[in-house]
Amino acid sequence: MLKKWGNLSLSLVITAGLMAGCSSGGNDTADKASTPQQVSNLNETGLPIVKEKIALDFFTGKWNGNSSNYDDVLVWKKYQEMSNIDVNFNLVPFESLTEKRNLALAGGDYPDVFYSARVGSSELTRYGPQGIFIPLNDLIDKYAPNFKKLMEENPDIRKGLTMPDGNIYSLPSVYDPNFLSMLIGTPLWVNEDWLKQLKMEEPKTIDEFYTYLKAVKETDLNGNGKKDEIPYGGTGITSIIDQIKGAWGLGTKGLGHKFVDVVPDTNQLRFTKTLPEFKEMLQFMNKLYSEGLIDKEIFTIESGALNAKGQADLLGSTIVPNPDTIMGKDNFIGLGALEGPHGDKLYSHVKVPMVHVGAFAITDKNEHTEATIRWMDHFYGQEGATFFFMGEEGTTYNKNANGDLEYIDKITNNPDGLTMDQALTKYFTWTGGSYPGFVKEEYFKGSETLPNSMEAAQKAEPNAVEDIWYNFNFTNEETEFMSSVGKDIQDYIGEMEAKFVNGSASFDQWEEYVSTIEKMGLEEYMKVYQAAYERYNAS
Repeated sequence: MLKKWGNLSLSLVITAGLMAGCSSGGNDTADKASTPQQVSNLNETGLPIVKEKIALDFFTGKWNGNSSNYDDVLVWKKYQEMSNIDVNFNLVPFESLTEKRNLALAGGDYPDVFYSARVGSSELTRYGPQGIFIPLNDLIDKYAPNFKKLMEENPDIRKGLTMPDGNIYSLPSVYDPNFLSMLIGTPLWVNEDWLKQLKMEEPKTIDEFYTYLKAVKETDLNGNGKKDEIPYGGTGITSIIDQIKGAWGLGTKGLGHKFVDVVPDTNQLRFTKTLPEFKEMLQFMNKLYSEGLIDKEIFTIESGALNAKGQADLLGSTIVPNPDTIMGKDNFIGLGALEGPHGDKLYSHVKVPMVHVGAFAITDKNEHTEATIRWMDHFYGQEGATFFFMGEEGTTYNKNANGDLEYIDKITNNPDGLTMDQALTKYFTWTGGSYPGFVKEEYFKGSETLPNSMEAAQKAEPNAVEDIWYNFNFTNEETEFMSSVGKDIQDYIGEMEAKFVNGSASFDQWEEYVSTIEKMGLEEYMKVYQAAYERYNAS
């Protein structure tokens, strides 16, 4: 059931904004005191977390495929018994999450915890110093040994979590930096059966990829008597740009920073979207589009229609999590880094391991902060993470002869005809993403762990971005700039990318395009980035 914060009026937002402007802010909650009764009720280690049961109220983001009542989900029923903490999950659909989260924060009618609620760094920067989100630095140090160890082993996590005032206000959703298949997420797939029909080797260069696409267009590879094959099909051009730009040496810090990276030799910041290399890459994309090697519907098609084309055996290449699980096609292989025209061979399509900075945040209304951080910390350890993703041995999973974890047949081969995702929702809520926690290959069994996904990651690994930038956290003033001038610059670039690719803008307009970006405020944009970069390195 949704609480009343879902229906707050806009007047509350305006009122709260005025009040915030008059507030002195500060970090009065940095060492939020617990009552002697609360301290005596806490078990500092082990389970249960508390001696006498307590209740907590969570604002919880929900994927539409998950259960509508978390009390009925095995992992939460069991964890309530294990922890002695009764969590009231107030479920808010992801589709309306941002609006209702913002209303709750602005209106003051918010819960003990924001869980799986996608709280952004700008909100943490704004509401943390006001005292709404409490600093977690000391709590992590004293009561979160699993997460503390994780930050010690992965210092970039601390960098990405530390806000400009030096405080940590949230716990993240983070992937194991060594789990490359998960960080790639959506490889560039090619149809292996068609490669064999064409007697071609797997493409290793950008030119060989073009040659393959050209052959797909000119050959009736699906044998239906029509030339209806689609050499490359996807939803929008961003995915393929992000996949191939490494062939021009772009994207040296991974997918988290699509407009700025560094010059490899000097580590100086550079704005990539105005570089000659980026122009050349767009010219290659325009060549593909003008020759009919990219689906003509790429700018408008949605994922369901793309999947239908895959199921109909029309695609020569695509970018999705896995054609096997999405389209029912097991005849695709993922490509590694493609070498470009100047010898560049960088696999830059690598996501930031910390996918949600604010997956878990405790508010000043929480009277059991120590117990709450312990409740969450359990899931950052091996035992708790295995429980969260796999459940109970013998009930939801078993170990095979090699010691690997496998879901029971009732999940992977459901007798009622349920898909794996549908079968999982009786036991878990991690499907749909955005959960706080640490994802490792050994206990995460999504499509990224299928053999062809793992093979694609192995190909990418030798040329993959090594030093991935985590998120930069901007000050309130910098956030205002990036959400206004910065957004205008990024929106303009998105529009022009599409026009350059589809030919509605000539490359004779390139200098005008660069000049427009400079006039829009590129110099200030880079100053803001530089300041955030320096703070990031100093964290």
